[in-house]
Amino acid sequence: MPAPIWVVLPTYDEAENLEPLVRAVLRSVPGVQVLVVDDSSPDGTGAIADRLAAELTAVAVLHRPRKSGLGRAYAAGFEHALAAGAGAVIQMDADFSHDPADLPRLLAALAGGADLVLGSRYVAGGAIADWGRLRRLLSGGGREYARRALGLAVHDPTGGFKCFRAGALEAIDYRTVRSQGYAFQVELTYRALTRGLRVQEVPITFRERRLGRSKMSARIALEAAWLVPSLRFAPPAGVAILSEATDP
Repeated sequence: MPAPIWVVLPTYDEAENLEPLVRAVLRSVPGVQVLVVDDSSPDGTGAIADRLAAELTAVAVLHRPRKSGLGRAYAAGFEHALAAGAGAVIQMDADFSHDPADLPRLLAALAGGADLVLGSRYVAGGAIADWGRLRRLLSGGGREYARRALGLAVHDPTGGFKCFRAGALEAIDYRTVRSQGYAFQVELTYRALTRGLRVQEVPITFRERRLGRSKMSARIALEAAWLVPSLRFAPPAGVAILSEATDP
């Protein structure tokens, strides 16, 4: 297992979720480093992060001056973790949509030889809980749109629960990723595949956020609609995919 392992948590108004999530991550993967990237949350999330960092040596905080997109928050977090010597970097939501108990399985797949591990809702054993019919249709339509527009063989290109080898992040040149919202997840996965990295999907159950409000907006969805097809003009490379399921 490449060590040390860093978990990057971008936050904006996650005061209700942050502390229990950080503690759950640390219980699930002892020895992991947690980096909270807070975009000056008006609800005091940044202050909670600072308190946790003062209490726990495994927690660090990166404060950004304003909210400027999920993609930029993750890029800043990746930069910080790699500069600190991270061997592996995990990205996950800060609202319990991604279960910290799944972290050991993602890391096991990385230890088994994958360069990028996707926590997947759409492989055998994966699921979505707590969503209504319309939300499921929108999510399923979005992932099929991305798969067909880019010719992707992975089942869940839009998912945000990912585990990277440090070298994989450098290989995909994350600093130049163009998208900021929903399409950011697709662009990272697409770059990994077109650069010939080994990508493995591990089933997870995705849940509705525990507390607080969703950050999804019409602007984020529209960005994905026009940006995703443009990614296919990037020069392709060899593709290697490891999956725990076959296409239905």
